[in-house]
Amino acid sequence: MPDLNALHAFNRVMETGSLTQSAAELGLAKSTLSRRISQLEARLGQPLLKRQANQLLPTEAGRRYYAISRQILDLAQRGQRDLDSLREEVSGDIVVEAHRTLTRAWLGRAMEDFLEQHPGIRITLRTGEKPAQDPEFPGVCVWLGKIPESGLRHEEIGSLKLGIYAHPDYLAQYGAPQEPADLARHSWVDLMGATHGGINLYHVDGRQEHFQPPSSRFRVDQPALHIDAIARGRGLGLLPCWQVAARNVAHPGQLERCLADWSPNALPVTLIYGFGHQPRKISALLSHLRQARPAAWAASANNNTPKQNAALEEST
Repeated sequence: MPDLNALHAFNRVMETGSLTQSAAELGLAKSTLSRRISQLEARLGQPLLKRQANQLLPTEAGRRYYAISRQILDLAQRGQRDLDSLREEVSGDIVVEAHRTLTRAWLGRAMEDFLEQHPGIRITLRTGEKPAQDPEFPGVCVWLGKIPESGLRHEEIGSLKLGIYAHPDYLAQYGAPQEPADLARHSWVDLMGATHGGINLYHVDGRQEHFQPPSSRFRVDQPALHIDAIARGRGLGLLPCWQVAARNVAHPGQLERCLADWSPNALPVTLIYGFGHQPRKISALLSHLRQARPAAWAASANNNTPKQNAALEEST
């Protein structure tokens, strides 16, 4: 491989036709420039330039090698730009859409950490009723639950195991359910739409029961209000076990698992983004979210019973 400095020297002389002018433009001594060209000619085994009157003119080999040397220098510059991009600051605006359950308990903190790592980034985080589906969606969507087909890429990064919970005082007053059939006599706190079609519950021994929650006297559309209502003893409700564990760290003893051997299907957590090459800011965010996911999400993905796995396969 020829020395790039020698190629730069040769190209400059080809373009100016003057050793003196080229040396001045490159900030080199004239003798240094002359030596680099001589070394290049010796390496190639052919003269590239010839002196005629007061000019340096290319030989036939010089004209041919000039075109080749330009390609070599262009390729070297592109390679350097690619390497330099690895050191570039990640910057710009990013739109992040998310399921409400994930924002307060995890995603908000993950976004703050990402902003701290990349001062040039500005993030707009918003929640919605449905996951992103527009093939032209330019940002990142983080969703919990089943996702309809769309023109976007779906990357599952974990799943949330669910359980039925209540405040201990509520269970002391009304009794803890022993079997799924007992749930019908309890008050139910409903997160709008989450249990509209009923719940399939799976026992660790493989049994399956379908439970249709009673009409709820208290229905909410915010996960934070949902878990608060259950923690205040308003009734039983279905919650992500990971979310409850985090809550119990801050408020010990507020939520108790009912029917611990029974659970519904875990809900997948999915990153949604465009196909093809992503801008550096998006790639950096996706990498950050993969690394920031709680370990419990990966573990719960492997905790389904055989019947649950079969049900998941049929639903996808």
